Amino acid sequence: MANYRVIKGTPKSDTQEFLATLSAVSNFFDGDSLVVTRAPGRLDVMGGIADYSGSLVLQLPIAGATHVALQKLKSTELRVLSQSTGSETRSFEIDLSALHTDNATGVDYDTARECFSDRATHWAAYVAGIFPVLTREKGIRFNEGAAIFISSSVPEGKGVSSSAALEVAVMQAVNVAFDLDLECRELARLCQKVENIIAGAPCGIMDQMTSACGEENRLLELLCQPDILKGTLSLPDELELWGIDSGVRHSVSGSDYGTVRTAAFMGYRIIADVAGLPVANLEDGSVLIDDLKWNGYLANITPAEFEAKYALALPQSLGGADFLDRFHGITDSVTAVRRDTEYPVLQATKHPIYEHARVTAFASIIKYWEQISQSPYLGRLMFESHQSYSNCGLGSEATDLIVNLAREMIGDGIYGARITGGGSGGTVAVLGNRGSSAAIERLRQEFQERTGYLPLVISGSSPGTHSFDHLKLQLSETTNSSSV
Repeated sequence: MANYRVIKGTPKSDTQEFLATLSAVSNFFDGDSLVVTRAPGRLDVMGGIADYSGSLVLQLPIAGATHVALQKLKSTELRVLSQSTGSETRSFEIDLSALHTDNATGVDYDTARECFSDRATHWAAYVAGIFPVLTREKGIRFNEGAAIFISSSVPEGKGVSSSAALEVAVMQAVNVAFDLDLECRELARLCQKVENIIAGAPCGIMDQMTSACGEENRLLELLCQPDILKGTLSLPDELELWGIDSGVRHSVSGSDYGTVRTAAFMGYRIIADVAGLPVANLEDGSVLIDDLKWNGYLANITPAEFEAKYALALPQSLGGADFLDRFHGITDSVTAVRRDTEYPVLQATKHPIYEHARVTAFASIIKYWEQISQSPYLGRLMFESHQSYSNCGLGSEATDLIVNLAREMIGDGIYGARITGGGSGGTVAVLGNRGSSAAIERLRQEFQERTGYLPLVISGSSPGTHSFDHLKLQLSETTNSSSV
């Protein structure tokens, strides 16, 4: 077996574990040097689905992360080998020329997307999709390919952004190996395009931004208009956050998430009509709104303004056909109104308006923290956020049970809980006193008694890709203290 030694960078403890696996897959690589990168998942503390409507969000990079080892190849072949926790080993190969066309941009996204249309290989869109996006958006022609080995401890389908961790780790490895000089926000934007356009999942920007730009043990404060990084906030020493897995698989590409997202943009279109904003109907079925009042974001409407001027104009629900016949389309670039679908317009529109206010209040309390007596108010904001998700139709029995159990434990050091990410299952974020692990364990046991499922607890934090940067490895002829 070949051994590699670190010649640049400082591994984290979990990176050391990843490096120890490389000798077992050394035959996958052809050359003598590797680039290693790392990107964490994230716990959505506040904000969630309001990100696509311009809300402030607060995100914590978690301890679990995806590691990537990349080696450039002389050919244009792309070889991918993935070993993720809880998943079978997967592999994928393609010549990069298959992802390109001869048109002016070098890439037709429909052609690239078709390469991953098969269910068995769709996961590879999050990896190989990086290359056509970089060619289309940055004009980069890849005359060399790559061998990419992936190992991840971010649980899949739990709502903690395993897809963003994968995209960001691979994008950073390509960034370093091919000397692209992408800064963290641009890298995150490009990863979002991979997920939206190539993988076909209509996510917002917060997942990729947290994985790329997050800091250990600090909440990323991101205003999603579209990606204004306001900084990071340190959680008060008295408090701690956990993620509790509901056992219900979450998917951002699921119909519930997409329906609610589309409904929010439908509400924005109707509000624009009520407000008298100029609207242009485009040939592709979308619309363009000349919005200098709210800059195109629902989150910029205050709750008071919404209730006074627009709430009564929005239907509780509206069929897609009725909407299209009257309003033509929406401004969202990654979803479209389906004529045969009923949309929860009022609640989906109301949610980001009130959520932005809740997140702003949450962040303000943390910034100007005075005493532990403020913690119950943070908890109330989380419970309100959870209820708002449910009102949109994004709840689940399992996540509701976790939140209700957390509510019952308020006297035991727990303050609040809410469903996270795209909803409809996944993980619940729980806020409590630091060191309240006994209460969290009781919650787990009670959940298991009622459902038969013992949930995974996600705790701890780690740095984003930008802070970790990268490692460079060199093939070592002999094993020594610096070899892996």
